[in-house]
Amino acid sequence: MHPALRGAWAEAGNWRIGRYVVLPDHIHLFYAPGAWPPPSLWVAFWKSLVARETGLRGIWQESFWDTQLRLHESCGAKGNYVQQNPVRDGLVQDESDWPYQGEMEILEWHNRLEGGRPRP
Repeated sequence: MHPALRGAWAEAGNWRIGRYVVLPDHIHLFYAPGAWPPPSLWVAFWKSLVARETGLRGIWQESFWDTQLRLHESCGAKGNYVQQNPVRDGLVQDESDWPYQGEMEILEWHNRLEGGRPRP
């Protein structure tokens, strides 16, 4: 699923994918708009690409939940929350051990901060 998601996000274009974490029952990702389409059509598009690539039909919820981050402080807090998800779920002891995460593109507004502190 991880390679299929990365391929679909790359093919979907017009949206920049920053950090993400793929979990057994949901996905967290930071993304930024580049142009059309709106988020709802973009998510539907990459979901259909993944379904086609993997042959898995009916795996996605019809809806999705997104939050527009406006403050750098909330970006750092949300980033930490997302990265800690595999630990909270008992999947790994340390967040860096989770293999289904990454960063496809640097989103400057998000990656300047880590835990509310400027990144080196």
